Amino acid sequence: MKIGFIGTGNMGAPMAANILASGHQLTVYDVSSGATEELVRAGAKRAENLTSLAIGSDLVILSLPGPSEVASVFAEVLPSMVSGQILIDMSTNSPELVKGIAEEAKRVGVGFLDAPVSGGVRGAKKGILTIMVGGDKALFDSVEELLSTMGENIFHAGDVGSGNVAKLINNSLAFSIMMANAEAIVLGSKAGVNPTVLWDIVRVSSGSSLTWQGGIKTILQDRLPTAFTVDLACKDIDLATELATDLNMDLEIVSVAQKMLKRFQASGLGQEDILATIKSLEDANQVVVRGVWDK
Repeated sequence: MKIGFIGTGNMGAPMAANILASGHQLTVYDVSSGATEELVRAGAKRAENLTSLAIGSDLVILSLPGPSEVASVFAEVLPSMVSGQILIDMSTNSPELVKGIAEEAKRVGVGFLDAPVSGGVRGAKKGILTIMVGGDKALFDSVEELLSTMGENIFHAGDVGSGNVAKLINNSLAFSIMMANAEAIVLGSKAGVNPTVLWDIVRVSSGSSLTWQGGIKTILQDRLPTAFTVDLACKDIDLATELATDLNMDLEIVSVAQKMLKRFQASGLGQEDILATIKSLEDANQVVVRGVWDK
């Protein structure tokens, strides 16, 4: 199958690399030509523009920062696509936006799925992402093997938009838990408990979570990556609260996490990893937990 992949950034590049390694013909495009160099060296073709990529592909995948980028690229790509082609948006997006995209694609016979992912850069590199797919079940079945080159937990969530609903709920939970975890480790340290011991206690107790086990350990080891920025977290949690507003629902806990993230963003941490928000909590409480890992 001829695959066109648009957006080869932190997540897109390793996802595209796994598609290429599985034997598919791959054409890539990114606004930054340097982002495609490694893929081209591995055997991918770099498209000169979005039109040529769309024309030469059986299936086009988008992996972009957010709704505005997806809307812009879609508007440029769709006129060059024909009936029988497939478009999959693997960005984290607005459910309402992808529903509109699906309707426009349907009018010209182009199949559409929204398929956001979870698992971070590490999961993308290892090909073990969770992929949440919304759209026609028969279309999902026809591309599931392709999706399996990028992920190992692949779910058909329902109609178009359902994939992004699931992703926004997942991220809202993750961000809320991350903010609570950061406060907890700072509170424990300020109260005199060894942070490494506290991490171990919670790890095997009812307060444990994947974000506690991995994220807090990373903080204590002072190995903060730049894998998922505060700016991206703010974008995702905004989409989640917008979804809730559209459904006349208040998200009280998520709204607290949203306010915290916005405050961290305003303080200059926007381009740092979400785990780096611990710096503000340390400063506010005159406690240092980064780099105290002693296990």
